[in-house]
Amino acid sequence: MINLRLLDDETYRAGAILKGATSEQLDELASAEELRRTMLTEVENLRSQSNAVSKEIGQASPEDRPAKIDAANVLKTELKEKEAALSVQQAAVDALVLHIPNPAHESVPGGGEEDFELVITVGAQAPPPPMDHGEFGASLGWVNTEKGAEVSGSRFAYLQREAVLLEFALVQWVMQKLVARGFIPTVPPVLVREQMMIDAGFFPTDENQVYAVTEDELYLVGTSEVPLAGLHRGDRLDLADLPLRYAGFSSCFRREAGTYGKDTTGIFRVHQFDKVEMFIWSDPAKSWDEHELLLEIEREILDDLALPYRVINVAAGDLGNPAAKKYDCEVWLPSEGAYRELTSCSNYTDYSARRLGTRAKGESGTEFVHTLNGTACAVGRMLLFLMEHYQQADGSFAVPDVLQPFCGFTTVGARN
Repeated sequence: MINLRLLDDETYRAGAILKGATSEQLDELASAEELRRTMLTEVENLRSQSNAVSKEIGQASPEDRPAKIDAANVLKTELKEKEAALSVQQAAVDALVLHIPNPAHESVPGGGEEDFELVITVGAQAPPPPMDHGEFGASLGWVNTEKGAEVSGSRFAYLQREAVLLEFALVQWVMQKLVARGFIPTVPPVLVREQMMIDAGFFPTDENQVYAVTEDELYLVGTSEVPLAGLHRGDRLDLADLPLRYAGFSSCFRREAGTYGKDTTGIFRVHQFDKVEMFIWSDPAKSWDEHELLLEIEREILDDLALPYRVINVAAGDLGNPAAKKYDCEVWLPSEGAYRELTSCSNYTDYSARRLGTRAKGESGTEFVHTLNGTACAVGRMLLFLMEHYQQADGSFAVPDVLQPFCGFTTVGARN
């Protein structure tokens, strides 16, 4: 949720408009919020008067008491009516604010998907391998999309053989890195209530991407970012204890609505996948340093795997509602001759914390914390990049050096 007190700030408004909000929306919200504050002041004044009259009743003489009681009853009736009106106005503000995005940071470029800022390019663009990741995964018996589709439908797959061991190796290796950086390893629930999806910033804008278990009023998460955000929902933290860093491992579920016909080969875009996610609760004064830390970790993982990649500063029009700024790490996919997104990291500033009601107390008072998140390892997608970059001419696979201690083998021979 945005900071309503900054609705008159031109820079703040400009950042929201860059992300798709309109001046009319912001003006409507500002007017609704101004009315809410006026009504709140009236309610508070009436409460004060009502309390004062109630005290006077006890101190009044017998002959004056009936008049005091009548005055108190009039105030109570008026207060009840004003409180009901305030409740309606609060609901109107809440409904409007849910659709306003977190304003883009001043360092974010304007425009849409193709208007990103290139931050850095690392490594050489390798030529296409003998087989693309879909063919190679099938040749080694690692990926079975045919049976996956038969059992569950399109965009599902079985992962088998050494690919499973490589997945576990990736998770163990990445988790060790994160624990060494002070992250608390966490396996969160993957079913959450609707309010948690709202508080984390995913509803209502991304509701069409989420699987619902309607009978139990629960939703399958598309990232462990959602339940990790719930760890300190409603908490009052100590500013001195921040940052709090968590590394969540979970299966993730996405409907991939609107992607018909895209990335149908292999396991690039599937409905179910495993992921290691980083989540940070930060001192607001230090959240941009934490954002750079997330990027540093993501780049370290790619560097250690010797994958060629580029980092982009995502344009405002391509940012999700909660993010004030996001970096994407895009890895070179030789079979397509293009960079494709593998990881990203975002600073939500106080947008989610306002919905979550998470504050921190410091020497200067209590304020909303900042939240950040980043993908350490989207395992299935990472595997397909490895399939193309570590595929050998004879159809075998060479295990990256850093993963060999975790999986127990160095190569996988060709099977076809």
